[in-house]
Amino acid sequence: YCSRKLSSKVESAPATMMNADMDAVEAENQVELEEKTRLINQVLELQHTLEDLSARVDAVKEENLKLKSENQVLGQYIENLMSASSVFQTTDTKSKRK
Repeated sequence: YCSRKLSSKVESAPATMMNADMDAVEAENQVELEEKTRLINQVLELQHTLEDLSARVDAVKEENLKLKSENQVLGQYIENLMSASSVFQTTDTKSKRK
């Protein structure tokens, strides 16, 4: 009876150690999985931020082109007004001196 009891304790010790090792490996795998999930979520968030910034840059470029075009039109309009007005006409200084 004693030898059976001793042998069952000896056999259960390695099983307990294996279970502890398996639990440790499983816990490590869980930590790795959580870290991978966190990194994936961070990458996705950064991708969305990049997409938003890219869209914003495109919108600003488009607005910039529109404003440049409007400035050219206004500049041409002002030049035309100035050339049509006698106030802004260039004067010949030699003819005034005579």
